[in-house]
Amino acid sequence: MRCLFCGSYDTKVVDSRPADEGYTIRRRRECGECCRRFTTYEKIERLPLMVVKKDGRRESFNREKILNGIIKATEKRPISMEELIGVADGVEKKLYNISEKEISSKTIGEIIMSRLKELDEVAYVRFASVYRQFKDINTFMEELNKLLDKEPFETVEE
Repeated sequence: MRCLFCGSYDTKVVDSRPADEGYTIRRRRECGECCRRFTTYEKIERLPLMVVKKDGRRESFNREKILNGIIKATEKRPISMEELIGVADGVEKKLYNISEKEISSKTIGEIIMSRLKELDEVAYVRFASVYRQFKDINTFMEELNKLLDKEPFETVEE
C-alpha cells in the first residue's frame, strides 16, 4: 500500500480490526520512509448495484452521494460524523439486502428518509423538501403535519 503522505511503497500494518459489523477490516498503517500513520479499509467486493432514476436512466450506486445528501440535510445540526456514516452504512446495507440488481431512486430516498426521521426530524424535513420537491407551502405543511401527527395547521390558500 502506498503512503498517503510521501508516496512510498514501504508501509506496514500496525493494527488491524474488524469494522462495519465484520464487513470491513480497518487497518492502521505506518510508512517506513516518513514514519507517518494512516488508516485504510478493506471491504468485501459486492456485485454492482444499479440505480434507476425517475427519468429511466441507470447509473451505478454511489454511497458517497447518499452520504453527501445526508450531510447537507444535517448541516448545523448536533449530529456527529460517525452517526452520519452509520446512517449511510445502514442504507447501503439495506439496499444490498434487497437482493435486486436494480433499485429505484425512489426506494433509496424513502429508506434515507426513514433513517433521518429516526435520527433528526429537522434533517428529515430538509431532506424530504429536496427529495419530494415540494411545489408550495401546502405540500410542505402536509409533510410537517404527518411528522407531527397532530391536527393540521391552517394552510395558506392559493
